[in-house]
Amino acid sequence: MNEPHRQYSALISGATGLVGEQLLTLLLNDPAYAMVIAVVRKPMEMNHAKLQQVVTGFEKLPAAMEGLSADHGYCCLGTTIKTAGSKEKQYIIDHDYVVAFAAGCQKAGVTRFAVVSSIGANAGSSNFYLRTKGEMERDIIKIPFQAIFIMQPSFLLGERKEFRAGEKTAISVMKVLNSFMVGPLKKYRGVRVKAVANVMINQVKSGKQGVTFIRSDVIS
Repeated sequence: MNEPHRQYSALISGATGLVGEQLLTLLLNDPAYAMVIAVVRKPMEMNHAKLQQVVTGFEKLPAAMEGLSADHGYCCLGTTIKTAGSKEKQYIIDHDYVVAFAAGCQKAGVTRFAVVSSIGANAGSSNFYLRTKGEMERDIIKIPFQAIFIMQPSFLLGERKEFRAGEKTAISVMKVLNSFMVGPLKKYRGVRVKAVANVMINQVKSGKQGVTFIRSDVIS
């Protein structure tokens, strides 16, 4: 059951990334949202009547979000070791900034929060990336939102702004493999970023309470 019809306000971080860019566009075009506040490191070259930008260094979160108010929160922050430069810096972005943004959302009145994680996320994993995502999930769940939606997609299918060697080939291979991933393997299917963004919004607007994990087999 969806929440009663009304207009909402949303806070979003990671709005310039692969999923976040799609999510921002969908939120701005969704009549259910009257205002979308994007917390960004640099001003976006975008003008929209519904859009408000808060430009800040993420190391200043959650204090930089003081005075903001919203109903829903969306987090699409994430990076790679190559982009971050080290495991330590990747952890700060994939864990610390995400948790800080979520804390800022809760203080801003957000009751329903969605975040992009990864299939296989596990705080006890020996894999650095999966452990980082798992620890992020663990710490997000501690924040007293009424509802939390943790997206756990497998390979993300979409055009990235930055070039990554071999990624186009990997995407083509994944599209072929998807048809063979049935039953228990469906959770490992590659998913289009727009589908991830759509499901995030639909879940947040639903009447679900508590913590919900959403994998690729549900997204696709």
